[in-house]
Amino acid sequence: MPVLPAHDVSPYDCPALIARRGVSSVLTEDGEILSLARAETLALLARSAPPLLVHGPATMRQLDCAIPAPPAPWLDLLELFLFLHPARNVAPTPLGLALALDVPPPVTLEADFLHMLLNVMFQDLERRSGGTDGDAMRALLPALSRAGWAWAPALGERLGPARMESLHPLEAVRVWRRLPKWEEVAPRPQPGSQRVTQAEARARLGEILGSNAEARPGQADFASVATAAFEPRAEFGSPHVVLAEAGTGTGKTLGYVAPSSLWAERNGGAVWISTYTKHLQRQIEQELTRLHPDEATRRRAVVVRKGRENYLCLLNMEDAVNTAASRGEMAAPNVISLALLARWAEATRDGDLMGGDLPGWFGELFGSGTVFGMADRRGECIHGACPHYQRCFVEHTIRRARDADLVVANHALVMTQAAWASLSKDDVPEEDTTPTRYVFDEGHHLPDAADSAFAVALSGLETAELRRWLLGAEGSRSRARGLRRRLEDLVAFAPGLEAPLDAVLQAARALPAPGWLGRLHDPATPSPTQDEIENPTERLLRALEVQTRARHVSARSGGMQTARKKGDAECDLHPVDPAVAEAAETLLRALKRLHEPLETLTKRLTHQLSEDQETLDSAMRGRIEALVRSLRRRAISRVAGWTGLLEATQIPLEPDTRPVHIDFIRSESIAARGVRGDEHDIGLHRHWLDPTVPFAAIMQAPAHGLLITSATLRDQTRDTPDEATHETAWDAAEERLGATHFPAPAIRASLISPFDYAHQTRAYVVDDLPRDDIAVLASAYRSLFLAAHGGALGLFTAISRLRAVHKRIVEPLEVAGLPLYAQHVDAMDNATLVDIFRTEIDSCLLGTDAMRDGVDVPGDALRMVVFERTPWPRPDILHRERRLYLSHGAPKEYDDRLTRMKLRQAFGRLIRKSSDYGVFVMLDRRMPSRLFSAFPEGVTVRRMGLNETLGDISEFLQERTLRSTDAQSLS
Repeated sequence: MPVLPAHDVSPYDCPALIARRGVSSVLTEDGEILSLARAETLALLARSAPPLLVHGPATMRQLDCAIPAPPAPWLDLLELFLFLHPARNVAPTPLGLALALDVPPPVTLEADFLHMLLNVMFQDLERRSGGTDGDAMRALLPALSRAGWAWAPALGERLGPARMESLHPLEAVRVWRRLPKWEEVAPRPQPGSQRVTQAEARARLGEILGSNAEARPGQADFASVATAAFEPRAEFGSPHVVLAEAGTGTGKTLGYVAPSSLWAERNGGAVWISTYTKHLQRQIEQELTRLHPDEATRRRAVVVRKGRENYLCLLNMEDAVNTAASRGEMAAPNVISLALLARWAEATRDGDLMGGDLPGWFGELFGSGTVFGMADRRGECIHGACPHYQRCFVEHTIRRARDADLVVANHALVMTQAAWASLSKDDVPEEDTTPTRYVFDEGHHLPDAADSAFAVALSGLETAELRRWLLGAEGSRSRARGLRRRLEDLVAFAPGLEAPLDAVLQAARALPAPGWLGRLHDPATPSPTQDEIENPTERLLRALEVQTRARHVSARSGGMQTARKKGDAECDLHPVDPAVAEAAETLLRALKRLHEPLETLTKRLTHQLSEDQETLDSAMRGRIEALVRSLRRRAISRVAGWTGLLEATQIPLEPDTRPVHIDFIRSESIAARGVRGDEHDIGLHRHWLDPTVPFAAIMQAPAHGLLITSATLRDQTRDTPDEATHETAWDAAEERLGATHFPAPAIRASLISPFDYAHQTRAYVVDDLPRDDIAVLASAYRSLFLAAHGGALGLFTAISRLRAVHKRIVEPLEVAGLPLYAQHVDAMDNATLVDIFRTEIDSCLLGTDAMRDGVDVPGDALRMVVFERTPWPRPDILHRERRLYLSHGAPKEYDDRLTRMKLRQAFGRLIRKSSDYGVFVMLDRRMPSRLFSAFPEGVTVRRMGLNETLGDISEFLQERTLRSTDAQSLS
């Protein structure tokens, strides 16, 4: 599509466009609705005013056009919606907009429907133009007009000029000057220990559900079981641990919310509800509207907590706005995104950029770099020294969480907070009050979360990041201040900090210098010898690469080169190559020279807290405490972990000894991080053999009760229902989840799913497809999705195969009226993709692990799940060692157990309520029958050829559709 000039014309005089592969719908400037092929559509648009559309980048992809640089040469209704409703998410499609605006959509959406959506939004604009919100919109228009925003002329005509002309058009974008300040309050007393009875939990559940809720027989039983996690603790270090497996459809979220909310209200403490991903946090938050329908009450009682890197940093935004002001018109596209981000910042509940109330498509419309650049993703927060500290979204959220009843967090944050609380000093308290009651939803992911939380990586990126945090930007254009800038006024106040600070900054030069990646991996640069690399970290990285190249075992010919194309290569650390051992010893000495002054600096800062109690105001005290925490977390703990890893290179492994840790070398592609695709990072990695050991260790002291729940805690097979097998399955679950590391025995409970899977589902294994023919695989996906008429979720075990299949089937599906979306292809977050999939009933979605677990899409929007391969565990070094030591001599059964649980999770996406129906298809003919027990009781797995499967699926889905239609007619 050609880049069109910006015209100051009425949106009603512009053509309207709903683009589709094949035939698009166009409303011409003369009011004629046309159905045009791609070439005709482009020809019409080339001679017209900018079109009115929904989601410009997606529209361009439908027309196979390059996406022009902003400001966009079209009138995107999503941008107008964002301006009017800045903190409301919406599926970014015409139907999604219609539902958000409460406009009944026609059966077939044609381009003239966009004018109806435009009318509704302009009417809304007129209603709000007279109030304070109208003033806020008017104030932003001068900046948006100068930046060339397509909607500015039409909005200016309807809103009129600002009532008070600002001194500078960007003044309205400086939102940090207008946001409310938080204020310190007295600390919350320790919570009580009053119990919640089962009868009380059931009564609270009834209040939440109301009289018209769908009956779920096991939900009240689940609420009763959950109360055991809220019993008073009898002994220090021995929390109550409840393992509650709740089959899909039990209603476990509200089941645990009932006793959790009662306990919090009764005892004046917070219950932390933890789940695996940010998307699942959002789902739980939405469920909590049932508990607190009133928004003001819910804001007081419920807080969502994430890591700092998820929130808008006002100092980053100030820097971006000042940069835009200094560059003038050159920064015009950036001004549009900053102005709309400022509009959102005044409306947001908590400033959450990543999965919060900033629409997930914002980055696709205005550049993902804008969103990521506004967050503190490098740990550069200066806390109390920041001029916006008392308006900071992160600090406000932390303080709200201290007084909340329910805090919705994720496993990674919970483990990090608990770990730091266990190591923190009394004179430097943690940011968050340590809770005593925890609910771990999606508990089957606890081992994975613990594995990530307690792993150590000494890699090029990790070490270079620490150098940047300590020394600052070192000449690059960045606001990275470095440690000296953060401490300069404190050094003047306490001269004793000067010497250790200088020593830290000098020792930090042992870490990789800027440009290290190109020096080590640029194929155009001759490889230097180890003697030529003076930097000790870079010398070690080079030695690690040589050892990995020599020892990596590739599944295909080509050795290391093949592995690099796949972005992954690894080898055992032991036996250690002499060059690696020598380089590691040199770096070990350098890191000890860094660790010592870091400890000294931290101790002297802590000393200031005790020595100057009378002279330090609360702001300065808070700033010093934050600096101490930052030094411990970002520097001291990292260096200590790296030191332990390097010491392991000097000690040979003892044969036939069960290790505590697994140490290995890994090379990974970093193309996904914005670096050239042919470059990779390399480093030493250390993982716990059993990561639930440190998890249990950090949770024993603070926790009084833990509820661990999921639909798949056990590998409970249906083929052997005897009591001994049930006990064995529970024993394996306790070991995998770490329950055996707690002193008190876990309480076990299982509630079966209420669904009639035999009548609601069918399951197939297609047995006539070749394994490695991507064209045949794509053809199978296309045929299956067409047979289901959409509403299909395709799951993949490899991103490369997902992308290859998407490329081959996107056009034929969309020509047939079935829109196709894909994780790792569409530049939208997972939550937005699921929103679209849920809204567009006949759409299809491709995804990997994140779509396999925890996605809740009830109703007709999901009626087929297709898995491309049996999801065996990845055969890497970590799995090899755990399979060896944690399988109790049955490694094949260990693999099967992990695989069955993935299959159970995938099948669980299919049926979310009693009226749902659907089919599950596995395209891997090698899937063994022993894995069929992963599916629920009543599900018969049928092995068929593709054509026979397609016929059976069509018959089943048509029959269920007719039944559903008849039931709706009778009702």
